[in-house]
Amino acid sequence: MRFIPHTEADIAAMLAAIGVGNLEELIAHVPAGLRESAEIALGPGLPEADVASVVGAMASRNHAATGLISFLGGGAYRHYIPAAVRAIIGRAEFSTSYTPYQPEASQGTTQAIFEFQTLITQLTGLEVANASMYDGASAAAEAVLMARRILPKRGIVAIARTLWPDYRATIRTYLSALEGIEVVEIPFDPTLGSVNLAKLEELANDGLLCTVTGYPNAFGIVEPLERIAALTHRAGGLAIAATAEPLALGLLKSPGELGIDIAVGEGQSFGIPVQFGGPGVGFMAARMSHLRQMPGRLVGQTRDSEGRRAFCLTLSTREQHIRRERATSNICTNNSLCALAVTAYLTLMGRRGLRELAARNVELSHEGLKGLELVGIPRRFTGKFFNEFVVAVPNPAKALAEAERAGVLAGLSLARDYPEVADGILVTVTELNTPDEIDRLRASFGE
Repeated sequence: MRFIPHTEADIAAMLAAIGVGNLEELIAHVPAGLRESAEIALGPGLPEADVASVVGAMASRNHAATGLISFLGGGAYRHYIPAAVRAIIGRAEFSTSYTPYQPEASQGTTQAIFEFQTLITQLTGLEVANASMYDGASAAAEAVLMARRILPKRGIVAIARTLWPDYRATIRTYLSALEGIEVVEIPFDPTLGSVNLAKLEELANDGLLCTVTGYPNAFGIVEPLERIAALTHRAGGLAIAATAEPLALGLLKSPGELGIDIAVGEGQSFGIPVQFGGPGVGFMAARMSHLRQMPGRLVGQTRDSEGRRAFCLTLSTREQHIRRERATSNICTNNSLCALAVTAYLTLMGRRGLRELAARNVELSHEGLKGLELVGIPRRFTGKFFNEFVVAVPNPAKALAEAERAGVLAGLSLARDYPEVADGILVTVTELNTPDEIDRLRASFGE
């Protein structure tokens, strides 16, 4: 319980600043019935311990998500986090997420960032990676801006319709202030659930700036990145891949191996819990030839005056206080604490552990699909998938509500973001879902 010492004068000053006369006027838009039922009947002068007890009892009447079996995904994923990750990021030396400008005083932080970059290059199969991307969506938008700097005379940005809705929205927001840019969505194949290559080929002309494709995509389908990259390059554009479930990169061919120029994504699956929508940690990797157009910070390894291994900021010309409107980006917070969690997680897992975990996710998700098919719930798309898939039901809202009453969060309805897949439910299965829970999932749909 927090003590917030707002005096009457403080409250009056804040209300005046926003142009509201009193607290009642501030919440007048809330229906009266809800306001009345929200009142807490506490007697005057109660001890703090009694107030905490009453409020705690009221809070316990809410149903916590942790009490339900979860098959939610769609860009944020539940994975087991080793205790060592929490122990490492809990150390006081790493308690800041701000930029280590003074290398002589922050060798630990700069080395951690350097190791993060190294791990990202290994995952993506590209030559150089940076740090400080906020999340997967903003990293994707930054990648498009980076492509614009590399190819300033081109203006068509082709975004796969199967890219996550928040990624597409963020890209459009970033580009809204630029002239000469046209954002075009590439439709998906209604059978496969992946990019319609014929439609992409129609866009592949000398005006194409870049393509942005999910890998896997918003339906969990593994996109044909190699063919997408080839079509993009044939037109002279840059191919960008965005990965929201980076665990897939432990098993799939890397974006760099498939011809991608810039690989971005969200690292949340690697050691960061799902909690209230954040925090996240974006990543970005590219080819060495595009190094100077990368946003964010880049930590390099060098030698100090005594010949010892040392780390420092190698490139940070993007700083808004150095280059202002000519900056490659205006990212400010370093996100190094989240990057440290990713680094600790990947180091603990190792190549073999990551691959085995990814394989386990594939195995369990396919078992989950088979179970649903046994009770007459068909798969919506036929393309290959990693750990999430779309099933078709006549009334997704009703099916999900019934499953929740049975104690199961069975998935996400796609109707709002994809009206053309109004019958679709995205189901995600990770290593945290046991065989018994998969049986409960099947039963919740079958009841």
